[in-house]
Amino acid sequence: FETRVTVLGHVQRGGTPTARDRVLATRFGLKAADLAHERRFGRMAALQGDAIVDVSLDEATRELKTVPAHWYEVARAFFG
Repeated sequence: FETRVTVLGHVQRGGTPTARDRVLATRFGLKAADLAHERRFGRMAALQGDAIVDVSLDEATRELKTVPAHWYEVARAFFG
């Protein structure tokens, strides 16, 4: 495997989606459409493990989710 540092701004501007990106987006879209069809408003599609589930917006935004500090150390070890 080859790894390289990626500038987030470049990724956010676009690029060709991978097959995994397309499948995941389709799964999210299907779940969102199901929620709208079932009139289950105030919920969103989320990925838990490998399953697409729905969670309330309140639950999704209840607390700030941060990256654990030790992950920064791991990234620094690999990418400088």
